This record gives sequence, structure tokens and C-alpha cells, in this order.
Amino acid sequence: MAWISAQDALRILGVRPQTLYANVSRGRIRARPAPQDSRRSEYREEDVLRAARQARGRRKVATIAAEAIEWGDPVLPSSISTVVDGRHWYRGQDAIALAASAALEDIAALLWQTEPLTFMLANLARTPRAQAEAMRSASFRASKPARGDAKSGRYANDRQASAQEISDQNPDTRSTAGVKNRGATPDSETSSRPISPGPALTAGLAAMAQRAGRDLPTIGRTPATLRAEARDVMADLCAAMLGAPVPAEVALHHHICELWRQPAAANFVRRALVLMADHELNASAFSVRVTISTGASLAAGVLAGLATLSGPLHAGATQAVAALAEEARQHGPEGAVRACLAQGRALPGFGHPLYPDGDPRAAILLATSKPPPHYRRLAEYVEASVGEIASVDFALTAGCARHGLPPDSPFVLFALGRCVGWLAHALEQAQAQRLIRPRARYVGVAPGASLQAADGGQARPAGRSTGALRADPRKAPKTKLAAGT
Repeated sequence: MAWISAQDALRILGVRPQTLYANVSRGRIRARPAPQDSRRSEYREEDVLRAARQARGRRKVATIAAEAIEWGDPVLPSSISTVVDGRHWYRGQDAIALAASAALEDIAALLWQTEPLTFMLANLARTPRAQAEAMRSASFRASKPARGDAKSGRYANDRQASAQEISDQNPDTRSTAGVKNRGATPDSETSSRPISPGPALTAGLAAMAQRAGRDLPTIGRTPATLRAEARDVMADLCAAMLGAPVPAEVALHHHICELWRQPAAANFVRRALVLMADHELNASAFSVRVTISTGASLAAGVLAGLATLSGPLHAGATQAVAALAEEARQHGPEGAVRACLAQGRALPGFGHPLYPDGDPRAAILLATSKPPPHYRRLAEYVEASVGEIASVDFALTAGCARHGLPPDSPFVLFALGRCVGWLAHALEQAQAQRLIRPRARYVGVAPGASLQAADGGQARPAGRSTGALRADPRKAPKTKLAAGT
């Protein structure tokens, strides 16, 4: 059995690394860690040669389009971010290098192409008096005695108050607004059962839904106006999900660590926010672009992105990582991994189609904050026995556990960081002024088949109806399809 390097595989196929990784993720090309360096991959030569022969044949447009929608070739132009040769880039700058010192506000200025900014609530409709009242309200909530865990109780209480305030105006959110969060002790070997990001997610969705119902559409508005609105949307999401607005001249990561009473976590939180800011055309970014392509408001786009992010195959995976780590703590890594694989489930938080040699975002987060022992043992066992390397979902969850942050903090950090990227995609899509409306490849019952069956196999002339509607088609009302249908 012959195995070749990534360089040789790319040369034979004549494709970019993303296409090679996509073939591996679909099972078309087998890969394994290189014996000399387990951080790199080797590829089965016969699989590569077979894929090259197939690629030389004539491929139908439908086939190309179908493959592009799932880890395939790029489907739309963007200058925001990309992944090339296993590296993550923001507008041509190495995201890993930026994470060494930049704050999320710096990344927002870079991706939105605007001047330095903050995420304080300060849109044009707000008066100075209203701003002062909001800050006094936040200070009052922050000064209330914390209930439950001493380290994260204040954060939980503040955010529950924010979620409750929103839920009072939106009855549909009341079922999750009262869920309590309990913090963990740093480096603790004991933890409670992971919970969903209920209060934070509920508050964020409600805040964006309220804005989407009142904000102007993006269509026809100037880039400068939309960039100013983007900052306000981001500020509103931060205030909703954290339970308190970001104060003036305070970086978001410092604000978060103050609310969570974990100042030692500031560097980890800062890097996590920066690294999660964008990741080219991921599922949530694509949903944002589809929404904005209709002319909808920026808040409507963020609402779509946040809803998509909540899925278990996106940021919701952090909850599955925490659950797997808890199983490893109780039963050992082998028992946890065996139980997961025996159920036919992929291991959450390990492997990434775009990073066969390891996710560089995960590497820097794991280096910034060493994971708790049971996380570390789990990662080592999976890499040795399964051959998959920890992804950013694992690193984000492990780092939050290391610093004793609230159980839903991985999702909160993921969402707030990624919102910067969503808004960058929204701004770019608004300027494109182009509706995203792909076609579906129909695989259902052949058109007309049911009509033929009703007539004993006789084909019915096109345009004729059946039953009580056997009317002259020339007299039927004609409708004009809207541009977005």
C-alpha cells in the first residue's frame, strides 16, 4: 500500500488544498497521519490517481454544483477570510499572528474596513441621558449579591435578568429565560452536567428579532451608514447575551472577564474571540449572506446566523465536547471514546476537513490555556487511537473549563466572536446587490406521472388540470413569480 505526501497529491490532482481535504472528508481519498510527523497527513496513492482520472473526464454542471455545496469548491467571491495550506487568513493577514495581540475590536475594524471602534451601545438614536441610564442599570445589576457559585453567579444572575426582561416582552422566550447557570472551579475534576446555552441564546435571538422588526433594509443604503449600524447591532448582541452593555473605552474581553469574575482568563478570552471571528463561508455565514441578499436588515442577517450557529453541527458542538469530556472524566478516555464510536457517532471536537494536519486555532488556544487533565488525556487518547486531532471546538471548551467559566461560555464566546464575521459578510453581500437563489436538483416523482396514472397511463396534454378544475387553461389566471421565489 503506497502513501504519498500532500504536496505530491496536490500535484497529481492539480487542485487546491481545500479540494483535496474535501475528497478526504467524503471518503474518496484515504488519509493517515504521517509516520515521521503525526501532525501531517499522507494520502493513499491509488485513491489519488483514481480521483485524478475521474477529474479528467467530462463533469456535468449539476455534479459540480452538487459537490460545491458540501465542503466543495468556492461558490461565491469574498475578500473577508480564507483557509490556505492549513492557515487561517483575515483579509490577507494571518489570523494566528493577529491573535497574539489584537482584540476583537481590531478584527472588526479590519473585516468591516472601518476606523477603530468599540462595542458600547451608542447608536445615533440614543441620547446621552439614555446611555447614562443604561449604564446605571447595568451597574445596579452588577452590584446585586450573587446567588449560587461565587465566581460566576453574578454573570448568571445578570444575564437571567436581561433574558427575563426580554421574555416579559416576548412570552415565547419565557421557557428558557429562567434557566440558571453555575460556574465551575478552575482545573476542577468535578463538573455538573453540561447545559444548553438557553438564556444567552434566548436573549440574543430576542434582541436581534426586535431589531429586525424595526431596522431599515440594507438595500439602497450607503456603506458608511451600514458600517455604523453594524457596530450598534454588535453592541446590542453583546449586551443581550452578557446581561450588561459594554462600558465606554472597555475592550469586550475585559468586560466579559469582569462579568465572569475571572480576570486571569482575559488573554484566553481575547484570543478565542479573535480566532472565532470568521472562517470563510461556513454554514452560519452563508445563512447571513442569503438573508442579506434579499435586502433584509443587518439584524435579520445576524438573527439567521445565530439560529444556524445553535445547531449541534456548528457551535452547538461545544456542548457535545463538554459531555464527552465529562464521560472521559468519569469512565476514562477509552470508555468514553468506545461508547461514542459504538453508537455510530463521530467524536465531537476532533478533526476538521479544512485542517487534516491539525487546526491551528486549536493549537494556539491549547497553548494559551492548558486544558484540565481529563481533557488532556482525552485529546491524547483520541489522537493516538483514532488519528484525529483536537479542533477549535475542543480547545474552546477545554480552555473555558480550565478557567472555570460558565458552562455555556464556549457558545457565548463563539457567538460574539463570530458576529463580527457575520456582519462583515453582511456588509459585503449588501454591496454585491445580488440575490442568492440556487436551483434544486429535483429527485422526486417525475412531473406528470401522477396525471398519467389517473388517466390509465395516458399522458395528459401539458397545462390541463384534473377533477373539478378541468377548465380551459387559456382562462386560468396568470401569476408572475416574484424575484425571490
